[in-house]
Amino acid sequence: IFPIDTQPGTAVGVDIPFNAPAVFKPNYTTQASIKNNLINFFLTNKNERYLNPTFGGDLRAFIFQQITEGNLDYLKQDIQSQLGIYFQNVIVGSLDILSSPDINQISVILKYSIKDTGLTDEIQLAFI
Repeated sequence: IFPIDTQPGTAVGVDIPFNAPAVFKPNYTTQASIKNNLINFFLTNKNERYLNPTFGGDLRAFIFQQITEGNLDYLKQDIQSQLGIYFQNVIVGSLDILSSPDINQISVILKYSIKDTGLTDEIQLAFI
């Protein structure tokens, strides 16, 4: 059943960053849960998650490679493929990967909607 936040007062996920007094601060909406899961995906490198070596955006590892247009295109295709596998309820509206080679930074801007809910959101992350 989707969305998963149909029962008030029942947590559906964990907020990022982990800095609440009890270490994990729960969130109570489908939108917040999916956004935090997507952020976690982008912050995770491949082979970092035990028993799930293909999970992750691999962006921190990518910034140590030569930043070229071809590499950015490959990264974009890989992320879109991974999102289709791990986030089947997310419809990607646009995925932009911007580079600043002089400071070895890439920025990811993901605009997405959540299937069957009418919810839309955006994530912007920078990796240096």
